[in-house]
Amino acid sequence: MPRKKSNPAPETGKVLKAATSQPTLTSLRGVSGWREATAWLRARGIEDVECITPDLAGVPRGKMMPSSKFTSNTSLALPSALYRHTISGEYPEETDTFRYEPRDSDLKLMPDLSTLSVVPWETDPTAQVICDIIDTNGKAVSYTPRNVLKNVVRLYNERGWKPVVAPEIEFYLVAKNDDPDYPLHPPKGRSGRSILGGQGYSIAGINEFDELIDDIYHFSEKQGLEIDTLIHEEGPAQLEINLRHGDPVELADQVFLFKRTIREAAMKHGIYATFMAKPMQGQPGSAMHIHQSVVNIETRKNIFSNPDGSASKAFFHFIGGMQTYVPKTLAMMAPYVNSYRRLTPDMSAPVNNAWGYDNRTTAFRVPVSDAAARRVENRLPSSDANPYLALAASLGCGLLGILNEVEPEPPTEDTANEGSIDLPRGLLEAVSLLESEPALAEVFSPEFIGIYAGVKRGEFETFMQVISPWEREFLLLNV
Repeated sequence: MPRKKSNPAPETGKVLKAATSQPTLTSLRGVSGWREATAWLRARGIEDVECITPDLAGVPRGKMMPSSKFTSNTSLALPSALYRHTISGEYPEETDTFRYEPRDSDLKLMPDLSTLSVVPWETDPTAQVICDIIDTNGKAVSYTPRNVLKNVVRLYNERGWKPVVAPEIEFYLVAKNDDPDYPLHPPKGRSGRSILGGQGYSIAGINEFDELIDDIYHFSEKQGLEIDTLIHEEGPAQLEINLRHGDPVELADQVFLFKRTIREAAMKHGIYATFMAKPMQGQPGSAMHIHQSVVNIETRKNIFSNPDGSASKAFFHFIGGMQTYVPKTLAMMAPYVNSYRRLTPDMSAPVNNAWGYDNRTTAFRVPVSDAAARRVENRLPSSDANPYLALAASLGCGLLGILNEVEPEPPTEDTANEGSIDLPRGLLEAVSLLESEPALAEVFSPEFIGIYAGVKRGEFETFMQVISPWEREFLLLNV
């Protein structure tokens, strides 16, 4: 990611000016070591540092401390149970494959200093850094999301390849809602009226929230995050942010931070930003489309294209792997009961595992491009997915296709969303498929799959305790 120079605050200007011979101190994002981290924090007058890491849901967890303590070789720890609770905070019952660590021992936070950046919405000078999780012996903990993705990238690297991704994240702006029994509805824009649906690519729709969008851009720039484009989607007050292509771990980090950034910007304007897959009945869901390609590390050439520009065997095998394995990893891309409300016919989301050239009705779309940019877009993940796990699942399925030389079905020329649904119809079915495929355990680790499946089943059981309005409406007096 290109380094950008920040405008120094008046009280730190002298320090920054004196440090212009050291580009790292003027960078918006990342340093190369602890000595530079100390200077970077001092140059900005940073008082506190947030050490954060994604849990299974992608929620930021961690610790905050004074910057002096952060740079003093302090040992940071979290309990292992943090990766075994549900989105609602419950701890599921143990099973044969889902077990709690007997002592709930410590896991260590290892700051990745390449992610160090400011927290622009805080009133006091604050920085943040994303951390990896290691055990007390210094070994990477296999079931934590960032490590799951890193392991998939490593499998590519061992074969001389580097995966490249570009995520697109959709989300809704909604009016504040302090009672979960009431449906969500769009907020009022600058016109004083709630925006309606059917505003795809509307500039006026974006302008309704131009001050909020300005803050999103401002907060992002301060963190060294780069937005490629921003559009209004089909739903009322539904927006989409596209990110520039790059390294999967770096892009997952950006999505992780973007979600936090967008929520904070919305809260500043008295509204919510939600990444629920299906927040409003009768409206389109929110996706996290993932564009994927693979380059040869040595030649830097796209392995999806032959020297003559034609599509390579690796390209077709990657698609074959997606068709074969993505339905079995859907629980990592559609992780909640609500996610499957998005994956329904006639709601602008694929309900198949077909592929096609420039065909948005397929799960796997091949956009129009030249040979160097040949790529596959996975249109199944929803925006509620943990970005680390969604990217790991998608890339892992493609890799299995290449390694096993899986041949894809013929491309779909017409609409692919007519007829039967070719995907799991609910969370429990998706979790069972994830557990049933031995090849996935080799890619993601048996421990991760056991823990993840246990947490998802726990979330489903919690959901089943809730009586919905539909049940009160149609069952109360009719059965």
